Amino acid sequence: MSAFVAEILGTFLLILLGNGVVANIVLKDTKANDSGWMVITTAWGLAVYVGVIVAGPYSGAHLNPAVTVSLAIAGLFDWVEVMPYILAQLIGAMAGSFVVWLIYKDHYNITDDKEGIKATFCTAPAIRNFPRNFLTEVVGTFVLIFAVLYIAGPELSIGSEEAANFGLGSIGAIPVAFVVWVIGLSLGGLTGYAINPARDLGPRIIYTLLPIKFKRSSDWSYAWIPIVAPLVGGGLAAALYLIV
Repeated sequence: MSAFVAEILGTFLLILLGNGVVANIVLKDTKANDSGWMVITTAWGLAVYVGVIVAGPYSGAHLNPAVTVSLAIAGLFDWVEVMPYILAQLIGAMAGSFVVWLIYKDHYNITDDKEGIKATFCTAPAIRNFPRNFLTEVVGTFVLIFAVLYIAGPELSIGSEEAANFGLGSIGAIPVAFVVWVIGLSLGGLTGYAINPARDLGPRIIYTLLPIKFKRSSDWSYAWIPIVAPLVGGGLAAALYLIV
């Protein structure tokens, strides 16, 4: 599998399961309706885990333009590959969001909560204050990227011999999932914690295009925040990583 395809599939699974849990909880008459924030944040963490174990061996499982750009800033990823990765992530996010709508279509048709419906696609602030909303996404993404930069692969040291990787496979994805989980639990309620430009932009595009019965504005006036702020937060994390 090529890195490009891996990023598409990994991001597809991330959004399918992440936005899928939001749909399962928000939309009317699902069996999980109104299950709460803990279910949402837990599922998003596990969605990251699934995406990483699928894409990891082939692309490194960035699944997030903020991760890709930050790794490039830190000198850990080739700048030439940045745009192809971001394109793949956007394609995967759009595809994942479309499939969520497709399988939940009957529930979309009977749900008249327009804001809730939009939340199954993209993020929105709990209190609309653009400077603070921007700062929230910067801080959340900073935590994610700074932690990711310090997540090292497992090593085994034998006497004075050089350390050798012995590879724990999918277990290596667990730390990233926990980081996303705790960000959602602690910081996520303010903006919906996009912390990933593709995660918000791809589904927002799909929301704009789909013939949804009870539909409100796509809120493009806010959309720049979950795109730009994660890139800023990730860049700051990469810069601090280089300094320390």
